[in-house]
Amino acid sequence: MAIETPGTRPDTKPVAVPANPRFSSGPCAKPPVFDLSKLADAPLGRSHRAAVGKAKLKAAIDGTREVLGIPDDYKVGIVPASDTGAVEMAMWSLLGERKVEMLAWESFGAGWVTDAVKQLKLEAEVKTAEYGEIVNLDGVDTDNDVVFTWNGTTSGVRVPDGDWIKADRQGLTICDATSAAFAQDLPWDKLDVVTFSWQKVLGGEAAHGMLVLSPRAVERLESYTPPWPMPKIFRLTKGGKLNEGIFEGATINTPSMLAVEDYLLALDWARSVGGLSGLMARADANTKAVADFVGTHEWVEFLAKDPATASNTSVCLKLTDDRISDGAAFAKAVAKRLEAEDVAFDIGAYRDAPPGLRIWCGGTVETADVAALMPWIEWAFNAEIAALSETV
Repeated sequence: MAIETPGTRPDTKPVAVPANPRFSSGPCAKPPVFDLSKLADAPLGRSHRAAVGKAKLKAAIDGTREVLGIPDDYKVGIVPASDTGAVEMAMWSLLGERKVEMLAWESFGAGWVTDAVKQLKLEAEVKTAEYGEIVNLDGVDTDNDVVFTWNGTTSGVRVPDGDWIKADRQGLTICDATSAAFAQDLPWDKLDVVTFSWQKVLGGEAAHGMLVLSPRAVERLESYTPPWPMPKIFRLTKGGKLNEGIFEGATINTPSMLAVEDYLLALDWARSVGGLSGLMARADANTKAVADFVGTHEWVEFLAKDPATASNTSVCLKLTDDRISDGAAFAKAVAKRLEAEDVAFDIGAYRDAPPGLRIWCGGTVETADVAALMPWIEWAFNAEIAALSETV
């Protein structure tokens, strides 16, 4: 719950302050129940290949499948280098068998385009959209391979559904879902490869990624060999067959057992709030608190232009007042002012995105804290507008 700061005047600063000012879009806020003492069961100083380590890793895989409702015939593995590593592993291992369509509407999607076109030198059709929009999904041919980001962490937009993906598609759909998993309902039957990291919606620690493969993706791995050299860290097959060990907890490289324990704690908390449906409801409630504020203030808007594609996790805002001449400097000053008051940390827009604010609204954030933050944003905005007037 939000707490109050005594002695502040309503006409200068808001009274209520967020109990947790952590609104970063990654690493994200820890679950509300988090405490370091709850990680005491982590098998520190033990090999991850010992029975205790294998059991913890298997529990992380099984818990992921359970909470997300991943089909039994899909493979779920823990891989290195966070979501980035998982996406790269999928692209280097699976692409090249057929034409690929690269869809991008924010900085990370643009990065996958660069890798496909300039590094792998694939025959790729690139489709892009400006920040706040997504491409025309009806024009995507899923008989080609398709690489896309479900939720644009840096742009505040998301794919509304999987209806545009054919059930009888010939290509593979490779989906970077790092800010969507555990907050949005992913249509598993339409997705062949799904990647995400622990550090987003469940507030886990960095450097560990998840790779989910459909039976169709496994078939591609076992029937197609890419023409380029494959780094050890990306190798998903052994002797032409899927390396099953990766999907049973035998990770390619050494994982942090402390981070694994932290993820297991987050999964337990996710179950306690109702699993995926509960997590989605929490994210939606947080986003509504922002939307209610935006709806009553003319100087702020969502970066997402279509409400149907607006994210419920990485909520991006733009400041639209005509008195603002340098949007980047103004937004940075607002964010700095909020951090100085210890009411919001790390809410500036991503460095490659349009100037503005970015508020993480995933399920580990409490709605009361989001609601308490809104008057502070208004206060900081007015303070910066007043500062502009003083310089004229």
